[in-house]
Amino acid sequence: MTIASKQIQKNLKKIGAYVEAGVIGAYYSVGSEVKTDRIIQEALSFSKTVALPRVEGGEMVFCSVDGFDNMEKGEFGIMEPKQNRPKVEKFDVILVPAIAMTRDGQRLGYGMGYYDRFLSNTKAVTVALAYSKMVVKKIPVTGGDVPIQWIVTEDEVIKTS
Repeated sequence: MTIASKQIQKNLKKIGAYVEAGVIGAYYSVGSEVKTDRIIQEALSFSKTVALPRVEGGEMVFCSVDGFDNMEKGEFGIMEPKQNRPKVEKFDVILVPAIAMTRDGQRLGYGMGYYDRFLSNTKAVTVALAYSKMVVKKIPVTGGDVPIQWIVTEDEVIKTS
């Protein structure tokens, strides 16, 4: 998956909004998700503001990081910014994790709804990072689901409808 993650990182740069973004919401990958550590590191090296989510009081907030030493294991065993990190509320682009995606931007996450609740209140460009095998024909959709604008895989960059 490392080779595919590197290709996804390369393909991500085909999206103008990402290249030009000053403030990026990202996530620290776990399990079978596209590896994001190099993407985060690269964005920081280009002096972009990078913020990652942490769960506070049942909601997801994003806090800025300037390296992995600003992070700790959170509630779900996922690396997240330490509590003292500044909150970020305005983004140019938000990278979104997915278990599965459809070509029209529907996303299957882990079922907690954190991202959908957060994304329903942002005007940022949304980009899901997914391996091509995660792009499927159909997934269950509920009323609170927020479609993603772009999908980046190792094989292609998809602008959703």
